[in-house]
Amino acid sequence: MDIQQVSKFVMNNLMYITAGLGVLVIIMYGIIINLWMNLSYLKKRYRKMMTGVDGANLERMLIGHIDEVKQVVEENQRIDAENQRISALLQRAITRVGVVRFRAFDDMGSDLSYAVALLDAENNGVILSSIFGREDSRSYVKPIQAGQSSYTLTEEEQQALHQAMGQNA
Repeated sequence: MDIQQVSKFVMNNLMYITAGLGVLVIIMYGIIINLWMNLSYLKKRYRKMMTGVDGANLERMLIGHIDEVKQVVEENQRIDAENQRISALLQRAITRVGVVRFRAFDDMGSDLSYAVALLDAENNGVILSSIFGREDSRSYVKPIQAGQSSYTLTEEEQQALHQAMGQNA
């Protein structure tokens, strides 16, 4: 096609081209109005977001929250360290106890003798025993390491030891 033919085509269809461009301009105006309304809505939301409830701006509010979060993290670290210290202390604390009362002698009227096992979480501790008789009373202490004693245990002391070791600390 040469220039004369294009020019002739444009002259013959000028009304249609003008109408098409007019429709295109109207569509563009619609798009511009839509964008303007969206921008206006976003500006309104931005202004609302930038002012807090008490009028403070968002930046100050965020910095305040970040400072609070840092304080909470530091407090949690302090609490965690304290929990670890307490946990280590509890591993050595007496948390398992077994008590057996018994009658040491047939001629005594009640269960006045006893054996008490006092153990930590690793079954280390002592067994305290007291034998009560008419004329006198005797007390014994036997060390316990990992649930075993280097001394011979009586039946009642073994019962107290097994009772204490059966508890979950």
